[in-house]
Order: sequence, then structure tokens, then C-alpha cells
Amino acid sequence: MITRIFIPLLTVLLSVLPAGAADSDNDSRLLADQPIRPVFAAYSVEYGSGRLTDTYLTPIKYAGWHVGLDYQRYQAMRFAPEEWTMRLHFNLGLDKTDNPAGNATMWDLMLTADWGMMRKFRTFTPDLTLAIGGSTGIEAGCLYNARNSNNPASAKAAWTVNLTGFASWRTKLWRLPVTLTYQPTLPVTGVFFAPDYGELYYEIYLGDHKGLAHAAWWGNYFKLDNQLSADLHFGDTNLRVGYHGSIFSSKVNDVVTHIFNHSFTLGVSGEWISVNPRKSLSDKARMINALY
Repeated sequence: MITRIFIPLLTVLLSVLPAGAADSDNDSRLLADQPIRPVFAAYSVEYGSGRLTDTYLTPIKYAGWHVGLDYQRYQAMRFAPEEWTMRLHFNLGLDKTDNPAGNATMWDLMLTADWGMMRKFRTFTPDLTLAIGGSTGIEAGCLYNARNSNNPASAKAAWTVNLTGFASWRTKLWRLPVTLTYQPTLPVTGVFFAPDYGELYYEIYLGDHKGLAHAAWWGNYFKLDNQLSADLHFGDTNLRVGYHGSIFSSKVNDVVTHIFNHSFTLGVSGEWISVNPRKSLSDKARMINALY
């Protein structure tokens, strides 16, 4: 009885397993023929000058140095990868500035993060790629001036919708391959936090929340972030040098804030591919880079 049941069952299993293996091989070949979308990532440190003005704390302009950490991640989108690319960006900046007399210091710590999609356009040469699109981001930080014993801090926070894009040009410096990239980001609208002139944060803590959130537009909130970089392709990992400049200005509730940064950047960049070791790449596999 057992033999009569076991033998037919074994026959069915043996007939199914080879078919399943064949299907797996077919799936592997299909996956191998799909576009490969490597991740381009860049890690940078920056150092330069910083200028701060915040009339909530003091009407005096402060000037000093700026340092920061920057991370960028590009990848072609899963849909229409040859036309669309995405960018994830984080930046952490610190400013230490002094007043003209040199007897007071104001600090600024700011974290920004944004994500966006851009449509790429081919030009008259395959070495030059242009892209334009939009992004959304958040910004949070604080200015601190210990000289103000009553109100020493001025908090900053915003959520914005931005215009963004890039221009990427592949060229050579003598025989060394170089990729030059310019990326601007310009907020168009959003919401930002700003207390009234002279309003204490203790009053906000007690429940006075009126008039703290403001709609952002170019008349009361303007920021332009510029990044120009050169990736020197020495091997699998690139040396990145460049410039990062940020201009920020806001005016609301009789409070004027200016934060200007200009920095030299130095870092590393490169492309990384995630491949399943059980699936070999097909000769027909297409590599679609995020920047060109």
C-alpha cells in the first residue's frame, strides 16, 4: 500500500523539479537583461567662510569660519532609467563667527536634507548631460549667541519644495578622466518657523503658538544652494574637489536673518553595483549611469 502511494508521488516530484530549475534559469537570464542602475555616492568635508546676521539676537553682523559634512547619492530611477534620475542629499554645517570688535561669538548649527527627481536631456555631445526637476527638503538648526543672557538662541526650521537640476560634463585633464558637475537648488515655496520680534521661547513653551508658522515665498524666504564639483577618476574610487556656496535670507515679523557660506570641498566618490552572486550578468546587460 505504501509502495503504491510513494512511487507515484516520487514520480510527480521528479517531473516538477527540473521544470522549476529551468524556470529559475530563465528568470535569471531575464533579470540579467534588465538595466543595471549603479549608485553614485559622494562623501565630502568642507571648509570656508561664514557670515551671520540675525536681528532676533543682535543687529550686528558676524563673520568667521564654516565647516561641514556633505553626502550625495544619485541613481537612475527604476521607471524610465535613461530619462529620470534621483538625488538624496544631506549636509551638516557649523559656523563660528565673531562681531567686528572680536569680543562676542555667534554659532550656527544647521542640518539640511532633501530628495528629488530630475529629467535628463541629451545635448549636442554625449559627454554633456543636463537635467531639471524638483525636490523637497527639510532644514533644522539654531543660532546661538552667549552674549544674550535672556534670549541666547534663535531656532530655524523649514520644509520647502524646490527647483533643482544639474549639468554634468565628462572631459579629461591631460589623460586623467574628469567629471564636472554643477548642482543648484532653489526653494520655491514651503513653510518655515519664525517667532515674533522679542518673543521669548519661554512664552512659546507656555503656549503662545500664534504666528510661528509662515508660508515661504521669495519675498520672505530666499535660499540658493550651489555645488560645483570635479570628480578625478584615478580608479574605482574618485577624488572629489569643488566648491559649495549657500545664500540664505529671510525677513518676517521684523526679524531679518542672513546666513552666507562659501567653502572648498574635498572628498571621495564612486559608483557601486549590487549584484546577486547566484546570477551572472548577461552580455546584453545595459549600464545606466545616474549623471550621464
